[in-house]
Amino acid sequence: MLDENKIAQNWEELMKRIHSEFKSPERKHNLELMYNFFQDRMMFMPASSFEHYHNCFTGGYVDHVLRVMDCADAVYNNWQALGSNCVGYTREELMFAALNHDLGKVGTQELEMYRPNPSDWHRKNQGKIYEINPEIPFMSVPDRSLLLLQEFDIKFTQNEMMGIKLHDGMYDEANKPYFVAFRPESRMRNNLPIILHHADHMASQIEYENWKHSDTTAVVESKRKVRKSSHKTISNSSESATELFKDLFGDSK
Repeated sequence: MLDENKIAQNWEELMKRIHSEFKSPERKHNLELMYNFFQDRMMFMPASSFEHYHNCFTGGYVDHVLRVMDCADAVYNNWQALGSNCVGYTREELMFAALNHDLGKVGTQELEMYRPNPSDWHRKNQGKIYEINPEIPFMSVPDRSLLLLQEFDIKFTQNEMMGIKLHDGMYDEANKPYFVAFRPESRMRNNLPIILHHADHMASQIEYENWKHSDTTAVVESKRKVRKSSHKTISNSSESATELFKDLFGDSK
């Protein structure tokens, strides 16, 4: 469970990385427009719907994205240090794919994807803290991520597209032809998707371990303090985030 200060700090850090990691002024500008558009939703949304998955709590999504970016950078550096030939893509492309790998979880421009689960039974017995909004037409998270980038006129390279599309590795059956190739010409042309998959898996495992070993009281509290619907616009300041946090959940202790 994150407090309002950590949620605000994470958002500020995310926006700083968008400003510093990408060279093209146009792409940077459009990324900032999109993330500001989704700020009041994305800042407080979870990274998953079940408590035992990863970061199923208020502010969990941004926390997860930052961790995946950190893990991707660490895995990339380790692969290079151990002799991997990390050619055919740039570090900026890896960071872009890491930043936007789960973007589709924000939902559509009109509808959020995660909603607080109204069923006490499912929350208590299955740990399903959030439910998927049934009003949103079905689409895989990577597909919706790419669609949202297109809607906000954010250009991406083939390497970035493949990283976002394949970041779930072989957990997604549709990715199997890309990871299992019997001919040399069918193999991936670079290791960006593999590094990003490893980074996402690492981040998710760390977040699961944090949940598993967290204080029981904190876990129960995170179940209660699920995000309520809100359409308020907030700034990047900690004070503004604190006020919205109190408005949503009441004074934190």
